[in-house]
Amino acid sequence: MNSVTPDKLKFFLDIATEAALQGGAVLQAYWGKLEGVEEKGRSGDLVTVADKESEAKVLEVLQRHSPDCGILAEESGVLGNAESPFRWAIDPLDGTTNYAHQYPVCSVSIGLLINGVPQVGVVYNPIREDLFQAATGVGATYNRQPMHVSETKTLDRSLLVTGFAYDRRERDDNNYAEFCYLTHLTQGVRRGGSASLDLADVACGRIDGYWERGLSPWDLAAGIVLVREAGGVVTAYDQSPLDLPSGRLLATNGHLQSALSDRLAEVQPLGELPGIGRLSERSPV
Repeated sequence: MNSVTPDKLKFFLDIATEAALQGGAVLQAYWGKLEGVEEKGRSGDLVTVADKESEAKVLEVLQRHSPDCGILAEESGVLGNAESPFRWAIDPLDGTTNYAHQYPVCSVSIGLLINGVPQVGVVYNPIREDLFQAATGVGATYNRQPMHVSETKTLDRSLLVTGFAYDRRERDDNNYAEFCYLTHLTQGVRRGGSASLDLADVACGRIDGYWERGLSPWDLAAGIVLVREAGGVVTAYDQSPLDLPSGRLLATNGHLQSALSDRLAEVQPLGELPGIGRLSERSPV
């Protein structure tokens, strides 16, 4: 049970919003002006000066307004009070690959975990100036207007989104098979490249459902609150309670939760393909 009052959650929501907007201003300033992009050790896992400066700005705002909270940040790791039940989960640039290519699907994502449960979330796409906000029991908004999940009730009428983790080249359980299977069963499956925006799109009703594996808490914390407060459902693939550290989740408008869970359970990894071999054993070209 959440013992934090709505007024306290609104206080944290205002802090997260200020931090997201200021981090987003950094991303707007660097848009189209990056001079270098680095890899963090895995192919495709990029970091830029925009990631680092956005995170610095977000941290400055959060630590000024909530100095007693813990922090888990993508670029800086664990900071602040590790014993606090309140912990910020920060992705200063979710969708770095998109950002580096000037594909305008990227965001600042800031969630607040209270005793490990996401309770406050802000996702901001600074290129399109889309602002998504939510707090438990307070509601969810898109550009400060109430938002709600879609009413689509069957998979054959649905539009879904998913993603592929950085380790997709090293393992058979890489979501390729699920992507192909669900593409045939629905009106389409999109791959956005920003998990927090994928969840925001479910929350505002543009997309009916989302699944993905291989994610980190900073990718998910804010978006989970958006979907739940907009009337949707977030669980593990098998509809058991979500285990955030697992990095694997299923989020829908609620009507599709059982059907999408059942279809995901039917899929086997692609494994070895005729004439190609095992995808996990092939090097990128």
